Amino acid sequence: MMVLVVGGGPAGMMAAISAAENGNKVMLFEHNEKLGKKLFLTGKGRCNLTNACPPEELFDNIATNRKFLYSAFSEFNNADTVAFFSGCGLRTKIERGMRVFPESDHSSDVTAALKRRMDKLGVKVRLNTDVVALKADADIITGVIIKDGKDRTFIPGDAVIMATGGCSYPSTGSDGRSFCMLESLGIKLSGLEPSLVPFGCDDKLITDMQGLSLKNVKVTVSTGKKKVYEGFGEMLFTHFGLSGPLILTASAHVKEKDYSGGIKVSIDLKSALSRDELDRRVIRDFEENKNRNLSNSLGKLLPSKIITAVIQKTGIDPAKKVNEITKQERARLVDTLKNFEVEVSKNRGFEEAIITRGGVSVSGINPSTMESKTVKGLFFAGEMIDTDAFTGGFNLQIAWSTGHLAGQLGKER
Repeated sequence: MMVLVVGGGPAGMMAAISAAENGNKVMLFEHNEKLGKKLFLTGKGRCNLTNACPPEELFDNIATNRKFLYSAFSEFNNADTVAFFSGCGLRTKIERGMRVFPESDHSSDVTAALKRRMDKLGVKVRLNTDVVALKADADIITGVIIKDGKDRTFIPGDAVIMATGGCSYPSTGSDGRSFCMLESLGIKLSGLEPSLVPFGCDDKLITDMQGLSLKNVKVTVSTGKKKVYEGFGEMLFTHFGLSGPLILTASAHVKEKDYSGGIKVSIDLKSALSRDELDRRVIRDFEENKNRNLSNSLGKLLPSKIITAVIQKTGIDPAKKVNEITKQERARLVDTLKNFEVEVSKNRGFEEAIITRGGVSVSGINPSTMESKTVKGLFFAGEMIDTDAFTGGFNLQIAWSTGHLAGQLGKER
């Protein structure tokens, strides 16, 4: 069979390798000047390529349509991913949270390993080439039309694997243009939204704390009166609002429609202490600073950048002497430390989103093969499918697993 793979990201490269390993002729099209352009950005340039959790825990970290991935993960799980890259000569290591990285800390080494494997298998790669249309005859795929420079050429194929990504980081070419081609063939799509994305807010009190990183805090996110997320870890204040691992994970639990109704982020700044323990701690600090102003008495309890915001939320005069603070005012301070609230008005959009929620509806894809149920010979892999996961290497595992399964063309099942 002649297999055409559209997209040279992680899912596309894995699909090309899988198809070639099964004896197919494979041609891969990438409109960028190099393969894996978005892959270079993952894990802050280090590429968190999967997670070493027990395979059964993979599903616990899938945010959308986890049941759809049963077959893909059964065929190729996170242990298989590590073994695959080891076979490609890439050594890996495990870090905090069971995140797996290349030992070199260079995402370019992941792409290089995939390229070496494709070269060995004879996969033909065409860079700087746009696929501008899919061709089908009586709902059977026949090939693609490419644009190479000014010329448009029909390339025949027995199967086409679409792995063009979502809409996040559009500067890398992941701009969602392929979804229009799929709609022309009647492929059903789910709404596209940014996910694993920082939160924006309009409160200057918050944005003035840019650069402040908080560790070991508990974050609770509510939409209206409904709590949608609670987590513990690290977050960051920025010039636009909130970011960091906790916030990115929280965003996966928030739908685009929720922003219009307002989103509330509650930060427990002293999560290791109960309210009573924290109250006793505040009393001790006050005793040591009883002749100082409130604004100058919290240095041992809080980072300096957040003190002004905390005091303002309590409504206590920052110039008030500590020995004049009433029991009720001290209670408000403790309440604020345990529940520092931030109003979120928006997210930072696809430009800063790590992944895309939505895409090709899983109702139209055979989960055992990744083939379209309506267009024979058309397969899907990676972020363009309506599946997404939390941070920690799980989204790349979806790419490896679905790419590997989509490439099992011609294999006896």
